[in-house]
Amino acid sequence: MRNLLVTGGAGFIGSNFVAYMLEKYADYHLIVYDKLTYAGRLENLDRVAAHPHYHFVRGDICDAALVRDTIRTFHIDTIVNFAAETHVDRSIFDPGAFIETDVRGTYVLLEAARDFKLERYHQISTDEVYGHIPAGQRSRETDPMLPRSPYAASKAGAEHLVYAYHITYGVPTTVTRGSNNIGPFQYPEKAVSLFATNAIDDQPLPIYGDGLQVRDYQYVLDHCEAIDVVLHRGHIGEVYNVGTEIETRNIDMAHKLLDILGKPYTLLQYVTDRAGHDRRYALDCSKLRALGWVSQHTFDAALEQTVRWYVDNPQWWRPLKSGEYLDYYRRQYIERL
Repeated sequence: MRNLLVTGGAGFIGSNFVAYMLEKYADYHLIVYDKLTYAGRLENLDRVAAHPHYHFVRGDICDAALVRDTIRTFHIDTIVNFAAETHVDRSIFDPGAFIETDVRGTYVLLEAARDFKLERYHQISTDEVYGHIPAGQRSRETDPMLPRSPYAASKAGAEHLVYAYHITYGVPTTVTRGSNNIGPFQYPEKAVSLFATNAIDDQPLPIYGDGLQVRDYQYVLDHCEAIDVVLHRGHIGEVYNVGTEIETRNIDMAHKLLDILGKPYTLLQYVTDRAGHDRRYALDCSKLRALGWVSQHTFDAALEQTVRWYVDNPQWWRPLKSGEYLDYYRRQYIERL
């Protein structure tokens, strides 16, 4: 494993993973392949732009010819697939885009991994494939996938393809199912990045339903470390949950975020809950811990670092909250008051 094709590497988690890997492994080459949609931005990779082992290719993972040309050109031996449409709310508006990228795109990459006999294909998945988890239970990797949104279904579909290619064709695959990530460079549509940027400007924080939905918020660099561990120590054909196993209600997250910024709770604004909203996610991460990985950040520390990053980097997020974003925000929140 020396030449890694990181698809979706200009996005939130992908760009943090690229920076992490380049800093840790002096002899690894990271080739970022990204379509640069609204959430994938070259600015996220400015910190590694001058690194001699970093290269960028602009492309769609559904473009089989370009994928294969990139693998040949850079002598790729490993694919780490972050490329995906990822926002549940947007999947409700436009499920077709999610099926195209998350399912068909995964198929194109798996075909390439199979034909070029790559050393590893690693799929980034999500805890949302499990669907709603009743209180008192935790999802294990062997539990059934019961996705309840088009996004979650597209990720589950992609995982089924990964498993099938491993069993049928012997493609050496691994999968990680991560809980909610927070940290630097997250497009301000996910809960924490949205709430932080709104609160900084004294704008309302839209809370779905009663705000009692339960999530496991993990710091993005902890997730990157987990992927690294699975790439180097994980067993071929296996799936690994990645999270802190700490449960936090969305309303409690919002209160803590406002406390960090010294903002009043009156900024909270309840909106109609979204369709099919999963009430609770909860992972059992013992399988990953057995490989030697542990989460390095508490929820409070992760939230503090995340919020402070948005305070210190308004030049990154302010230009994003205009144009298409404002139209999306109006449809998603303003019309649901």
